Amino acid sequence: MTFPEHAISIKVREAGWLSTFQDLGRENSEFMGVPCGGAADQYSAAAANILVGNSRKATCLEIMGGRFAFTATHDVMCAVTGVPAEVTVNGDAVAMWEPLCVPAGARVVLSKASGGMRNYLAFSGELETARFMGSAAPESRMGFPQQLVPGQTLTLHSRYHGFTHPFLTQPLFRLPVPVPDFSPEVWTIDVVDGPETDLTPGIRKLLSSSHYTVGAKSNHVGLRLDGPVVHPEGLGEIVSHGVPIGAFEIPHGDELIILGRSRTLTAGYPIVAIAAKASLSMLGQASPGRTMTFRWISNAQAVEQYREQQRGLAHLEERVHALFAAVGLPLYASSAAPSQSPAAA
Repeated sequence: MTFPEHAISIKVREAGWLSTFQDLGRENSEFMGVPCGGAADQYSAAAANILVGNSRKATCLEIMGGRFAFTATHDVMCAVTGVPAEVTVNGDAVAMWEPLCVPAGARVVLSKASGGMRNYLAFSGELETARFMGSAAPESRMGFPQQLVPGQTLTLHSRYHGFTHPFLTQPLFRLPVPVPDFSPEVWTIDVVDGPETDLTPGIRKLLSSSHYTVGAKSNHVGLRLDGPVVHPEGLGEIVSHGVPIGAFEIPHGDELIILGRSRTLTAGYPIVAIAAKASLSMLGQASPGRTMTFRWISNAQAVEQYREQQRGLAHLEERVHALFAAVGLPLYASSAAPSQSPAAA
């Protein structure tokens, strides 16, 4: 049965430390000098949208710390992903990483996030928001902050009209969700060679045998890490060149920088390693004080890791679509997994 679309008002009661509209970022913007931006943890953002029947590229909310709370004028279906947090509906604890059917007027609260930086909240339907170069992702340097504030009312266009189960007050969905493990005290991030790796004596052993701590000045542009570094030898001045997401740069000072999705697009610092693409979402969750070390892998291993991650999302998407079709829940346009051969970094 197909239900008509209707507008739902979602009232932000508490907005956390920093909550924004978010998606997977801008496409075809970087040749014009504008970073792609998008969710720091792309995996969790995509999974949240898939769990409510959306395209994985749909607009969701990125919540960074503190308490976030909302109420809605109508029944809504939502999902919360990202780092472990306490999620309640009218005071009752509910699970993350699965669809939640929330009755009209119920107060939903996300709090006590631990182990990382960010949670993602997706709603079945389309959140109404401004866009910059086709994306809802913030770009504060261009005057597009997208930040939510307490008391703000969001508009959701949805075909969801509630769902009840004949035997349960809440539906019991068993979905194959590969949930990232944020629990290790020291995170291990996989890396591949960069253009200046061979010109930096001992960098492979140094990165794989040392611990690095995320500094307080880290943000969407990049992580600043405290830990031992060595500088390339005989390199001279580097002509400014393009830099990928996940590039490990060593500037003139003794600091290691890992560039994020809102990086500048060119730089002249040596790149001694590049984070494997499947590891980028973990880096997007690294909070100040987080300790990490690095493991060198081949380009072929990095490509296979990313393909496996995408296969997991595609399998989840297939199961969600089959389940929702069987029980009459709305589905929205699907976005297929990347068709091109993924880069290693």
